[in-house]
Amino acid sequence: MSSILSLHSTSLLSTTSYSTKLTVKSQAVLERTPKMGATYELKQGQNRFFHELPTGLKMEVICQKGVEFKDPERKCGNTPLVFVHGSFHAAWCWAEHWLPFFSGSGFDCYAVSLLAQGESDAPAGSVAGSLETHAGDIADFISKEIKSPPVLLGHSFGGLIVQYYLANLGNGQLPDTQDAYPKVSGAVLVCSVPPSGNSGLVWRYLFSKPIAAFKVTRSLAAKVFQTDLPLCKETFFSAVMDDHLVLSYQQLMKESLRLPLFDLRKLNKSLPVPQAPRSIKILVLGASDDFIVDTEGLSETGRFYAVPPVCVEGIAHDMMLDYSWEKGAKVILSWLKNLS
Repeated sequence: MSSILSLHSTSLLSTTSYSTKLTVKSQAVLERTPKMGATYELKQGQNRFFHELPTGLKMEVICQKGVEFKDPERKCGNTPLVFVHGSFHAAWCWAEHWLPFFSGSGFDCYAVSLLAQGESDAPAGSVAGSLETHAGDIADFISKEIKSPPVLLGHSFGGLIVQYYLANLGNGQLPDTQDAYPKVSGAVLVCSVPPSGNSGLVWRYLFSKPIAAFKVTRSLAAKVFQTDLPLCKETFFSAVMDDHLVLSYQQLMKESLRLPLFDLRKLNKSLPVPQAPRSIKILVLGASDDFIVDTEGLSETGRFYAVPPVCVEGIAHDMMLDYSWEKGAKVILSWLKNLS
């Protein structure tokens, strides 16, 4: 697995999952002053651009186009994939492993950084936005940058944003009669916060796992994971994860969030999210060693969308960055092959 942290534009020598050594160099230079102190160096075939929203704020996008195969039977699909991160993350978390993996099967991949996260601009105020504004930003990006209905993939709180998007498909009109929320081909909820939010998770932990509840609160609410390496590993990764990789990701997480994604009190009052159209195909994917979203949270999401959840064994909350990141990616790829 490759180390991806470059502080002050210093390139690191890393290895891919196939144990091939290479020097990771940026494929796109930021056109403005970097907002993160820890710079993510893009991989070969990746590009960074900034999508301008109607507000004038710009949203970071890391893109990796699908490999073109001369033999069409080798191509798994051409449905665009749009990746939405959760708290303390940004577009880089998908670019490390999953963008190369899925683009290698022919999918055009786009990972966005929500406002005030990663290299995206920040709005005025004390929080980055709401479910409505974040979903609206994704809708604006899709309507202007994506040519065909994509599959949305959301992780953790990003999964809740995707759920809100799905619930509002077809609601409202843009000036040119396009739907405010463009159609999608499906959605993948990866270790997602359930439709009712995170309050149920918190209360279950308090009564059944008080020590774990204390650790989660200390790690996330107090942001101690940013300075405590063992706690960061326990919160997001498997125990077998290499410490130098955890340190790299820890620094990127610390730099990624400049404003909280939501006002959690206002958010919880607006939940649960409304039901999505039953015609939307949804994969609910969880991790057996998830320290944040428990088994009941995964089951709740599955029940809400009337689909059996898939729990990947031997992997933690940050499924796309963890030691065995291929496990979840392969489950999603299999689902994508059967989507049509």
